[in-house]
Amino acid sequence: MSTTARIAIAGAGLGGLLCARVLQRHGVPVTVFERESSPGSRSQGGTLDIHEDTGQAALRAAGLFDEFLALSRPESQEWRLYDRHATLIRHDRAGEDDLSRPEIDRGRLRALLLDSLAPGTVRWGHSVRTVTPLPRGAVRLHHQDRTGEDFDLVIGADGAWSRVRPALSDARPAYSGVTLVEARFEDVDRRHPGIAELVGRGTMSAKAGRRSLVLQRNGDGHVRAYVNFRGPRDWHAGLDLADTPAVRACLLAQYRGWHESLLDILRDNEGGFVNRPVYVLPVDHSWRRVPGITLLGDAAHLMPPVGVGANLALLDGADLARAVIGHPTVGQAVDAYESVMLPRATAHAKTARQMLDTLMPDTDSDEAFFPDSLWPANG
Repeated sequence: MSTTARIAIAGAGLGGLLCARVLQRHGVPVTVFERESSPGSRSQGGTLDIHEDTGQAALRAAGLFDEFLALSRPESQEWRLYDRHATLIRHDRAGEDDLSRPEIDRGRLRALLLDSLAPGTVRWGHSVRTVTPLPRGAVRLHHQDRTGEDFDLVIGADGAWSRVRPALSDARPAYSGVTLVEARFEDVDRRHPGIAELVGRGTMSAKAGRRSLVLQRNGDGHVRAYVNFRGPRDWHAGLDLADTPAVRACLLAQYRGWHESLLDILRDNEGGFVNRPVYVLPVDHSWRRVPGITLLGDAAHLMPPVGVGANLALLDGADLARAVIGHPTVGQAVDAYESVMLPRATAHAKTARQMLDTLMPDTDSDEAFFPDSLWPANG
């Protein structure tokens, strides 16, 4: 494709940034619009396991695989599964040379991608309001300040509540029936040795029926906790979510009868709790093609958080960039990309939905089961 093509990416998440990186590696200019005011304006979330056949393949296409490995934590592929009595049911460790799914903090991966881009690529504090198709295939991108810019290709990489998606699809994310309540621990090995023992070097999950407690070790002694349960989206009705003691009491009541060491996850966290209801797009989400507009990552295929989303976003970004580079027109590039991305997304979305139903069944059974596909190794 001609290097005079005007390309915009809405959203400086992992998929959008990787797409921009691959385009720039091949001499194709691109502008990324991000509503956040700066790279450090908010926390970027927890740790990610980057899979060999998806996320790692995308990082290789971006020429960043070696840098990724230097930042990653292969030892954090360790998984522990407990029942609600804190009995260890399964403990898997990846082999010494296993790099199939090394962990990396999302913030570090995003920083790696940002640092790989030409200065000025990302326009911070520029939120996209809408996009409008124009005659002859051009697209107008409307900013929140009511100004507009015209492009040959606008890529919606702006996540679950994408402002680009409505130009293609009427679909909106729906509540999955599962909520995650996030908490955190700092300097865990020194200040919270019990939590450190539970989580080990990687991830632990304690499960019983429709509830679970998850710990994930991040870098720099930080651990994120996720209190997961199936129930109504308004489970906190009548509660002020900013009232940490009240939220803690409510959660402790839900987990009454669990082992005291597991209840420490709810009692000893630092700071407050963050409510994160899990939303999803339809499994078979697709759209009728509109010239000059496409989507990637959560904007295209929002799925339950079972280790797939970030990896697919990275692969989407690489595939879309390579399609742009390898085809003479925007239309041909988008057709080639979507013909691969959409069926792949549908297949992964079906699997992710099945995993969510398995992990968080609507039952009070004490059975603690975890699908083999989520384990880093078979031990």
